[in-house]
Amino acid sequence: MQQKITATELARSLSDVLSRVHYKGESFVIERNGELVATLEPPDTKPPITLRELLNRLRDRHLLPVDDKFADDLESIQASQPPVPPPPSWDN
Repeated sequence: MQQKITATELARSLSDVLSRVHYKGESFVIERNGELVATLEPPDTKPPITLRELLNRLRDRHLLPVDDKFADDLESIQASQPPVPPPPSWDN
C-alpha cells in the first residue's frame, strides 16, 4: 500500500524514506499543496526476458513451432540493430 507524504516531509526525511523504499519495499505518494505530484517505489528488478526465453516459452506451450536456429537468427538480428534513441521531448 502506498503511503501519502508531503514534499516537505520527503525533503526532511529523504534518507529514511529512500531506505524504507530500498530495504522494505515501501511505496510513497508525494503531495505538494494537496496535489499528487509523484510516486516513489522500488524499481522493477526483474530482468527482461530474452527472445530465446520467449520462444522457448511459446514452444513449450505449443503456441509456436520453432527450432533453435530460429532463435539464433532473431538474436543475431536484435544484436545488429542500433540502440533506439530516446523519444523527443514534448516540452518543446
